[in-house]
Amino acid sequence: MSETTAPNTIARTDRGLTIAGTRITLYSIMDYLKADWPPKLIKDLFDLTDQQIADAIEYIEDNRDEVEAEYQLVLQKAEENRRYWTEFNREHLEKVAAMPHKPENQEIWRKLKARQAQLEVP
Repeated sequence: MSETTAPNTIARTDRGLTIAGTRITLYSIMDYLKADWPPKLIKDLFDLTDQQIADAIEYIEDNRDEVEAEYQLVLQKAEENRRYWTEFNREHLEKVAAMPHKPENQEIWRKLKARQAQLEVP
């Protein structure tokens, strides 16, 4: 990456490595790169310029080890958050699930249960 574009395109913020002037992290871009999305689709998804996506990909490639290590920490933290909130909300969700369904929704629930039964693995 040229020295003139890198400092202007990639910034380190309290959220980590980001596209300067946006809330888009390089880790979000990496999610799609790892899922084999083409750069054009990633660019369109995040409404980036051609220069921004090119600089982001180049920065990731040029700093692969550092960015990958930070990306793994982000994934680990996200999983910890998911587990925390799943446990935090477990009791409430169990109460909601046990509540009787509204009479006007009975047909929808019947269809849902039938579909779930079809999808169950024997």
